[in-house]
Amino acid sequence: MNSFETIPSVQSALAAQGYVCGQALATVVFLSLRLGRPLFLEGEAGTGKTEIAKAIAAATGRRLIRLQCYEGLDAASAVYEWNFAAQMIAIRAAETSGSIAARDVFTEDYLIERPLLQAMRPDPTGAPVLLIDEIDRTDEPFEAFLLEALSDFQVTIPELGPVTAPEPPIVILTSNRTREVHDALKRRCLYHWVDYPDLEREMQILAARVPEAAETLSREVVAFVQRLRTEDLFKRPGVAETLDWAKCLLALDVIELSPEVIADTLGAILKYQDDIQKLQGSEAKRILDDLRADALS
Repeated sequence: MNSFETIPSVQSALAAQGYVCGQALATVVFLSLRLGRPLFLEGEAGTGKTEIAKAIAAATGRRLIRLQCYEGLDAASAVYEWNFAAQMIAIRAAETSGSIAARDVFTEDYLIERPLLQAMRPDPTGAPVLLIDEIDRTDEPFEAFLLEALSDFQVTIPELGPVTAPEPPIVILTSNRTREVHDALKRRCLYHWVDYPDLEREMQILAARVPEAAETLSREVVAFVQRLRTEDLFKRPGVAETLDWAKCLLALDVIELSPEVIADTLGAILKYQDDIQKLQGSEAKRILDDLRADALS
């Protein structure tokens, strides 16, 4: 399963996909692939947990299958459902023709495959990357179901029997920690906390994802966002917001930050009105002046 021979090769392959990661994250990715263990990534929203699954899929040439979790998600929605409309049409047609084919409506032809079942199917490019995104949004019964599915990489369809993956998929689970995920699920995974990057690493990420941004503007953007993360905010901006803000500033032909530009574009980095109000007026200017004073000292 592992197409990476060394930890540096993980970093290089992911960097080629625009994902810059440190030694610790590259190590846990390497071990996950080498040992065939699911990878559990936890951290604040916008720190790149979902993006790493996309980068791994692209770097390994595997298909990416994403299960977006939400409150109330159950096994049926995650695994399969029957195409009842097509089944009813087949039954009506059989009744009209006097055929006995109506007995065979529970076959593969009428099966709608959901992400977990799709991940168990053979694929010519190799086992897919299965992203179970924001597992903390589901409830404990679904977690319990995942324990079985991820232990044996098998799901059971009562009408058809068990479906076992010929090769276990590369499984990545993410959590924004809106609630604690049960220890039993975490124990089956390799765990890594994805934190906000430091200034230099975030500069590297911005250079990889928004290469058209000038270095001077990029450094101001990253430094300002880094400072915002130390403020008393309801929701601190993630790396995703840094990238969005840089793209917005480029679209406005901004060369350097100013209090006026910051005030006009705060909606790209802050998503709550209370946070935006804190940065209105002199507060944004104070932070910008502090950053420039620090740069000169």
